[in-house]
Amino acid sequence: MNVRYARRGLACLTLASVALFAAGCGAEEKPKTDKPKTTTSAAQQGSTTQTSPTAEAPVETLAVLKGKQGVELAISSAERDAGGFLTLKGQLRNSSGSSVLLPVEMRGNETEVIKHGLTLGGATLIDSVGKKRYYVLRDTDGRPLTTSALDSIGPGKSIPVFMQFPAPPATTTEVSFQLPTFEPATLKLS
Repeated sequence: MNVRYARRGLACLTLASVALFAAGCGAEEKPKTDKPKTTTSAAQQGSTTQTSPTAEAPVETLAVLKGKQGVELAISSAERDAGGFLTLKGQLRNSSGSSVLLPVEMRGNETEVIKHGLTLGGATLIDSVGKKRYYVLRDTDGRPLTTSALDSIGPGKSIPVFMQFPAPPATTTEVSFQLPTFEPATLKLS
């Protein structure tokens, strides 16, 4: 007789667990429907690491830095945010007719940055008026706040990239951007 009550209790517990699980799943899906564009674009960027430059909509370019073997970095935006950060976004492009291995010098030479693979961690901003150099920010584990897992680019392909720096003072309207193995460029900040 105790076995029968135990089975009923187990069945009730199982049904209650399924009901709570279903309720929990439904609760998670409601916020996702509020943000479909953000989720979709992030998923598309993560799944497509290389895109054709002709498939993208024309974007205003602030600067184009030329690197080795036909690799170019086209910076399309330099945005300050309220948190005191400056985020640069752009495209790393291969304008040559063959695949190119990206130079490891782009990651910089700091021990903390090197151990996290090929990134754009060697990038710097120079404020000549304020006489300051700004390095790519790092998280608490020493990972640079920039695009990572870079290795090569196919012929005619491009990779969307970003880099985050501490924002120079609001009075600074122009900085020099430098990335190892690339020509320096001047960026106007808004």
